[in-house]
Amino acid sequence: LIFLRHHIDDGLKYEYLTVENPLELWQNLDDRFEHLKAIVLPKALNDWSQLRFQDFKTVSEYNFTLFKIVSQLKMCGEVITEDMLLEKTYRTFHASNVLLQQQYRLHGFKKYRELIGSLLIAEQNNELLLQNHESRPTGSAPLPEVNATYSHFRGRGRGRGRGRGNG
Repeated sequence: LIFLRHHIDDGLKYEYLTVENPLELWQNLDDRFEHLKAIVLPKALNDWSQLRFQDFKTVSEYNFTLFKIVSQLKMCGEVITEDMLLEKTYRTFHASNVLLQQQYRLHGFKKYRELIGSLLIAEQNNELLLQNHESRPTGSAPLPEVNATYSHFRGRGRGRGRGRGNG
């Protein structure tokens, strides 16, 4: 009861301050907010049907949105299984990634978190490959080493060049 009262909204706190029985308080709150399920459920179902992996730039963004929708569906009494999460992700890969989708299916993931972990690793590796490619595109010569011992003045005779010594 103390926990419920501590975490309840201030507006509701005064309304239910006199309720002494925790079960009664819980039932009163449930009665008061039961109608929210009827408001949230249609939107959550629509969001679930519209959710596509290909619409997100990163795996993390997709994962965040997916679990936001899943938590709303679970709050409304819908059952979301691991197979449903896996299938939702597989079916909504971009059409150009059909081969990748088949490879991930063949991997035989049983848990959604295993698939997402694998996708996060692949995404990180792809980012590294792109960064390496952008720093030096394929076919271009590597930049000279900073500590390379190269001099314009080699072979021009003694005493020429900068500094002291043999030039």
